[in-house]
Amino acid sequence: MAATTDPPFTITNSMIERVGEISRRIGTLTVGINMSRNPRLHHANRILSIHSSLAIENNTLTLKQVTDIIQGKLVLGPPSEIREVKNAFQAYELLPSLDPYSVDDFLHAHQLMTADLINDAGRFRTKGVGVFSGDTVVHMAPPASLVPELISSLFAWAKSSDVHPLIKSCVFHFELEFIHPFIDGNGRMGRLWQTLILSKWEPLFAWIPSESLIHKSRQQYYDALGESGKNGNSTYFVEFMLSVISNALNMYELDVSKPSVRLREKEQTILNLIKGNSRITIAEIVEITGYPRSTVTRLIKNMSDNGIIERVGPKKNGYWMPLANY
Repeated sequence: MAATTDPPFTITNSMIERVGEISRRIGTLTVGINMSRNPRLHHANRILSIHSSLAIENNTLTLKQVTDIIQGKLVLGPPSEIREVKNAFQAYELLPSLDPYSVDDFLHAHQLMTADLINDAGRFRTKGVGVFSGDTVVHMAPPASLVPELISSLFAWAKSSDVHPLIKSCVFHFELEFIHPFIDGNGRMGRLWQTLILSKWEPLFAWIPSESLIHKSRQQYYDALGESGKNGNSTYFVEFMLSVISNALNMYELDVSKPSVRLREKEQTILNLIKGNSRITIAEIVEITGYPRSTVTRLIKNMSDNGIIERVGPKKNGYWMPLANY
């Protein structure tokens, strides 16, 4: 395979429209919300990203447990799942210094992501692997002997291609899952590397937890991977992921038609956590944000009174529903 072989996909009208829409909304968000001045929002969103990305891979730890682990607290749970959280946090924290087109950086990030979990952390697989649904093989990855060449070709394409970064990041994500370069950690690395590519284009993406929306539509995510795999190109998956990115931006949009209830920093942080996990508790919000419980309770009441969120069901087993335009 040539070093710059183009991955198979077709740019559709749907992709073009979605890219235009996302680009316009990013411009508005960059003006409306200065993420660099909101470290609590950074921290809360990073926790949401890590919890969701690991939950997609069947990590059973709760959002509160993940928060406690990242804050250095003792948590009772499966040691391997606790290690996954610690590793993922290290990998995500490294994002600003990583080169999205460096295979060495890619291997280093995988080493961090899977340290003490697999023997081949930071190394390409040396044997064949298949992706299963139950007892059925849904994807047989390319032979291990081809992995270094395929990855080199993919990175060379990503570096030289003039395809829009929104589309490029989705194509890269799919191709990475298709090649399946590692024994384990491929899904986590695919989501991490898409975030990296996007964040180098627009820094806002380093802090937008699109993983939480993938987690909510986990089956559709796997279906999109399967459909594109069956078709032999990433077109369907790219369209799906662009919709996920668009929906993720909804977490940050302000309703300019209602300036009297425009959200302040703390309210926006709490609202984003609710959008990431509608069943989040006040105790979990306090743990993640560090805000006093009285502050969280007061702000939630204010947002409820102003029609920004609505409580559905009983206090104990109900959930929060964010309302339109917030």
